[in-house]
Amino acid sequence: MLLPVRFKPAYFAAAFILFFAEVLIALYAHDQIIRPYIGDMLVVILIYCFVKAFVNTPVTSTAVAVLIFACTVEVMQYFKIVTLLGLQRSAIARVVIGTSFEWIDLIAYTVGIAIVLLSENIIALKQGVRMQA
Repeated sequence: MLLPVRFKPAYFAAAFILFFAEVLIALYAHDQIIRPYIGDMLVVILIYCFVKAFVNTPVTSTAVAVLIFACTVEVMQYFKIVTLLGLQRSAIARVVIGTSFEWIDLIAYTVGIAIVLLSENIIALKQGVRMQA
């Protein structure tokens, strides 16, 4: 099954801005809240926006798929997937995949997706459009 492809500049711009924010957080935020929790919350919003920039899929389905993906990556951290794949010396793999499982990260991902759904619903209401399921 082929996904309906259609470029949406607004989503791409949001993904670009969020990516830039994530880079700034990774480089300069060495605290107990922004880097570990806000960064995790923003990363699912970033992934959602990136997917929606290129693929015309329903809002809820896309949001749930991104949440499942993020939670799967987090669970793989519990099983030390970076080490199992022999990538422990790769700084990029350690940053992108992660190396430490945290239950609270699953909550941060869920909050990020809740923000996506709330935002999409508000936008749909303002446009007078029924949100896609």
